[in-house]
Amino acid sequence: MADVTDATFESAVVERSKTVPVVIDLWAEWCGPCKQLGPIIERVVAETNGAVELAKVDVDANKSVGAAFKVQSIPAVYAMVDAKVVDSFMGAQPEATVREFVQRLIPSTEESEIDKLVSAGDEVSLRSALELQNDHPGAVTAMAELLIEQGNSEDAIAMIDRIPESAGTRRLLALTRTGPPSGDVEAELSALLPTVKADEDARQKFVDLLEVMGSDDPRTADWRRRLSTALF
Repeated sequence: MADVTDATFESAVVERSKTVPVVIDLWAEWCGPCKQLGPIIERVVAETNGAVELAKVDVDANKSVGAAFKVQSIPAVYAMVDAKVVDSFMGAQPEATVREFVQRLIPSTEESEIDKLVSAGDEVSLRSALELQNDHPGAVTAMAELLIEQGNSEDAIAMIDRIPESAGTRRLLALTRTGPPSGDVEAELSALLPTVKADEDARQKFVDLLEVMGSDDPRTADWRRRLSTALF
């Protein structure tokens, strides 16, 4: 815990928040609810063992900080992360509410572990990530891609169904039907184009190939226009 002033606020709070979340307690000596809330905040923040820090600001003695937060009433409590206010509450609150407020600021070690496993990218790591969170988008999409490469489209589809539809999931579902890209995709599209109007399977394959190419590929928009012309 630190008592912060107008002079030290930039270094003790703003800059410090780039390293660790900081809870800012704006209070005054005359404020009864502040005196009720203060010990609760101090205790709850202390329980984080340094994962969150507390900065207390007497707004009567430090007018600039109070003005910066446009304080209308106190106690006023703010949470700052990476030099930005990310959460706040006003007035005295019960300890359970304060604890929930502070806990939201603590980075999740489980999430960090999942991200590390997804970054590793091998099947064992991805399966471990999915055991921690079976609908983690990064783990699901990476695992689905591996399953497609292994020719296991059925399991890949079941995997993709765990997360909401997106451009990424549409691409993966298209891959389950087309298989990994091989050869000249534009040659395949050229061969399919004359048949797309009459042949539903050819039309589906054409659309799937466009999904596999992705919207970022500059060729995709041109081939979509050609498909529209062929159909209508």
